[in-house]
Amino acid sequence: MSYAKLSEITNLYKIMNIQPLADRVLVEAAPAEQKTAGGIYIPDTAKEKPQKGTVIAAGPGKKDEPVTVKPGDTILFGKYAGTEIQVEGKDYLIMRESDILAIV
Repeated sequence: MSYAKLSEITNLYKIMNIQPLADRVLVEAAPAEQKTAGGIYIPDTAKEKPQKGTVIAAGPGKKDEPVTVKPGDTILFGKYAGTEIQVEGKDYLIMRESDILAIV
């Protein structure tokens, strides 16, 4: 990850003043695909929920289990993972670290 992207994420975190607790992670979901690989455009009603995103902030972890992800990591998560929140017009997810499937 480039320094500029990580700096942008850090600045966003400072502006939002949201600090996840325990093993929670704040994620900005990637935008849904607009068209298929074959070039067919997908209507809004048929788009699937994204399962990939970028970590914006992470809590400190539990007593014996520190959080392994850090701001700037690109992750894959379950389809129905997390709670959706909206801050300053942008959508984010807050989820447990255990809902994260992989770091890409």
